[in-house]
Amino acid sequence: MTCAKVGFFLDTTTGNMFITRLLLLLFISSGLVHAHTPRVFEFNYEITATDLPSDRVVDIYVPLPVEDESQVLLKQRLESSIPGQVRIEQRYGNRVYHVSRAAGDDSPVHLNLSWTVRREVQRAGTVTGTDAQTLEFFLQPNNRVPVGHEILNPILAEVHALRADDSAAATARAIYDWVVDNVEYKKIGVGWGNGDTFWACNERYGNCTDFHALFVSLARTEGIPARFEIGFPVPDDREAGTVNGYHCWVEFYLPDLGWVPIDASEAAKHPENRELYYGSHPADRIHFSTGRDLVLSEGSRKKPLNYLVYPYVEVDGAPFAAELRKQFSYRSPATQEAY
Repeated sequence: MTCAKVGFFLDTTTGNMFITRLLLLLFISSGLVHAHTPRVFEFNYEITATDLPSDRVVDIYVPLPVEDESQVLLKQRLESSIPGQVRIEQRYGNRVYHVSRAAGDDSPVHLNLSWTVRREVQRAGTVTGTDAQTLEFFLQPNNRVPVGHEILNPILAEVHALRADDSAAATARAIYDWVVDNVEYKKIGVGWGNGDTFWACNERYGNCTDFHALFVSLARTEGIPARFEIGFPVPDDREAGTVNGYHCWVEFYLPDLGWVPIDASEAAKHPENRELYYGSHPADRIHFSTGRDLVLSEGSRKKPLNYLVYPYVEVDGAPFAAELRKQFSYRSPATQEAY
């Protein structure tokens, strides 16, 4: 964080505002001291589809990693058994790789996509390029992420009691603390994992999608823009390995700081790192897409995708629940200095 940004950050008009924002700066700075360092890794995304209708057109859409200030794609290899093309999803600007198999073709579809990624430690203000229209967009509700709904009122009353003042900075921190303290990370029964604010409010448990749906609902209701991001964890305690599932996180916006990263579910799982996950994202992840209710095709326009991290399949333009063999893996290159 630069001295210039610190100076602007402390330009406040009330004592309470000064103290709250100074504390936020200290929280972020203390987290960064212990954050993981930037790193380079290779990530592989492989899928094989064998049980697909041979008499109809099959379309498969696979997300591609985001490129921004915190994540640079140094190399990319896109290999598929049938020709594919890169497309841009219009609502959020996510990139996808689209392959289409013609009717009458019964050959398996195989995709092997890989990238060499330089991942920075993401901190407040790392990702730039925000305008008023973007901020307004990230104040709007999603299908499973309500804004201003009465179910949020009891929680917001508790959030307001936690905050030091009514500034956006103090409110965001209080929302984070409330979610970390009151939602349990666990995966039992059915209903969790959809990123559903109503589920999180009623059941008070779930996975990262549920934690962050609730955070986004509460933040947006308080007039704080917030956006959902999803990808995969890339552990830094091993040189290579497979990845069993996705991970998601959030950024919220403060005028003096820009986009501020948080990871409430990791903070709940690792309370010793609570401050680290408020104001920074370690370089232990790869970001594949942003947002909820995504539209990739005419078929998905009728029923937008809840979020996008795994392949999306259509048959003759309609969503199709295909059985896909998926494998995600990573490894560190022989030398980090080469990058």
